[in-house]
Amino acid sequence: MKRITRAMLAPVVLLAVGMSGIAAGQDKPMDNMPPKVLTIFREFTKPGKAGSEHEKTESAFVQANMQAKWPTHYLAVESLSGKSRALFLIGYDSFAAWEKDRLATQKNTTLSAALDRAWAADGELLSETDSTALAFHEEYSLRPAVDIPHMRYFEISLYQVRHGHDKDWDELVKMVIAAYQKIPDAHWATYHVIYGLQDNTYVVFNPMKSAEEIDKGFAQGKEFEAAMGEAGMKKLADLSAAAIESSQTNLFAFNPRMSYPADEWVKADPEFWKPKASPAHTTAKKPAEKPADSH
Repeated sequence: MKRITRAMLAPVVLLAVGMSGIAAGQDKPMDNMPPKVLTIFREFTKPGKAGSEHEKTESAFVQANMQAKWPTHYLAVESLSGKSRALFLIGYDSFAAWEKDRLATQKNTTLSAALDRAWAADGELLSETDSTALAFHEEYSLRPAVDIPHMRYFEISLYQVRHGHDKDWDELVKMVIAAYQKIPDAHWATYHVIYGLQDNTYVVFNPMKSAEEIDKGFAQGKEFEAAMGEAGMKKLADLSAAAIESSQTNLFAFNPRMSYPADEWVKADPEFWKPKASPAHTTAKKPAEKPADSH
């Protein structure tokens, strides 16, 4: 959720992301709200296999989806911190919609065959994969409707809440939201892990247009502390210690060459979402049955 306070409460740092429709599943006008269900597939690349080499194998997935005119789109982001990995994010209106997309992919033999071939090449570059399914938690989000097509980074935070401390977590998050409501431009989207990661885990996304916003975040931390007051900060620290088992935050950059964006995104910023092809990218991804992350 916007780091609770970068100065004093490092572990509580709630970077919530205003994932604004991250990669809206079916083609439809974007309302900039985060999808109700989000699936994330993570690919951990072997040393020396990230960059243009991985982009090339990923382009086979993109091309397969484009040729099939597949209605489900996805966003690819790459890690700038932590282990080398790429995340593929797909949003759906419901878990039923996710199932419908999976079954339709399996029935489309041409698309399935193309994806299998792409997987064979892509798999040579990977050391590990996994997937996660998340549900949007609007009550723990703040101003989540964000213009994602013009964003370039995600700060993604993971919080594992101690069992039996849900009330402490709930009070903690609501205190943070109340304080950040007084700070303009603060926004984030919070998701609750349903499948794929440890129980009682929350994932918070903070979208940014540039790294300059990271610097501004430190200044906002002071505004946050002022809004909370000394007593509020002490209570926040106590709740954090009681509720949070572990936490981590990482930075990811959008990668348009590995994404399969909706037409609305391309029209919003064609120079970014449709970069000119280079010799290294002549060959695209639908994380069909692919694994997901936030850390």
